[in-house]
Amino acid sequence: MNKLFTTVTKVSLAVALAVAAISCNQNAGTGSATTSDSTTAKAPTSVKEEKIVYINSDTLSEKYEYFKDIRAKLEAKVKKAQSDLQSKGQAFQREVADYQQKAATMSASDRQATEEKLARKQDELGRLDQNASASIQQDESTEFNNVYNAITEYLKKHAEDNGYTLVLTYSKSNPTVLYADSKLDITANVIDALNKEYKDKKASEKK
Repeated sequence: MNKLFTTVTKVSLAVALAVAAISCNQNAGTGSATTSDSTTAKAPTSVKEEKIVYINSDTLSEKYEYFKDIRAKLEAKVKKAQSDLQSKGQAFQREVADYQQKAATMSASDRQATEEKLARKQDELGRLDQNASASIQQDESTEFNNVYNAITEYLKKHAEDNGYTLVLTYSKSNPTVLYADSKLDITANVIDALNKEYKDKKASEKK
């Protein structure tokens, strides 16, 4: 009998945030590249000061309500799939045990028919396992992208409003930033804003 489905859902917010570098000054310096020599001589090129901040993705994943709801939703689906498959697997095992007890007294044709029936049920359990895994993986991918989009869309606006050149992410499990001044940490403000946005969205959907 195929091994029952035992996938445990894990959504990594740190991976999503690792590529959320927000540039609010994409056109800076492009004008000076195309100016003539005479224009350059008249006015020196001004360099805009870079403003870099960072977000602790570990804290964000713990306190962002949208992410927490998605994680709970996926975990509940995994548990339901495991419970359904376990129930069907146990029923199949009882049928196999029953057949083994009666096989000696059955005719050859009855044994063949029962074995073919059990083989079909075993194959069906395998397909159910695979389908459950695929369904959960698809849901995880979709929900993961929704969380990522919600964060990056907010960060784009937040970066533009505050003049940030770059938004980095920090995680203990993926320490791409080895050191950063705590004054550059905007995690708390971002979490507050994201949770308010999510709360407002949920309230509007209930109307």
